[in-house]
Amino acid sequence: MILSIAVLALVTLERGAELVWARRNTRRLLARGARESGARHYPLIVGLHAAWLAGLWLLAWDRPVSIPWLAVFAALQAGRLWVLATLGERWTTRIIVLPGEALVRRGPYRLIPHPNYAVVAGEILVLPLAFGLVAFGLVFTVLNAAVLWIRIRAEETALSEALP
Repeated sequence: MILSIAVLALVTLERGAELVWARRNTRRLLARGARESGARHYPLIVGLHAAWLAGLWLLAWDRPVSIPWLAVFAALQAGRLWVLATLGERWTTRIIVLPGEALVRRGPYRLIPHPNYAVVAGEILVLPLAFGLVAFGLVFTVLNAAVLWIRIRAEETALSEALP
C-alpha cells in the first residue's frame, strides 16, 4: 500500500509540475507571437487526464504494485523526459505554434512524428496495469485514442499552416 501511494503521489506531482511548466511556456510563446489552435478540444484532454488520475487514486491506492509494469512505466518516464528536453520552451499541453518556426526534427522527433502522444498513450495503459486494473487501462486507452485522433488532426493542421 505504501508503494501504491508513493507511485500515485509521484505521478500526481509530476503532472502538476508539468502543468506549471506548460503554462509558463505557453505564456512565453504567446508573448513571442505564437498562436493557439484546438482550444475547443483542450477541456476534453484535461478532463480525460484528470479522470484517469482521480480514478487511479480511487481504485489503486491500496493495491499491490507489479514491479515489471512499474519498470515499463519508468521507461516511459524516460521517454517523457526526452521529449521535454528536446522541445524545451516549446513544450506545452496546448497546441501553440510560432509562425515561421521550423518543426523540431531532433531527439525522439526524428524517430516518430508525435513521441509525446506515444508516451502518454503508453502511460495511460501501463500505470493501471501496474496496479492490476486491466479494464480501467483499456477503457482509458480507448478514450485517449479518440481524443488523440482529434488532437493530432488539429495539431497537424496548425503546424502545416504555420510552417515557413
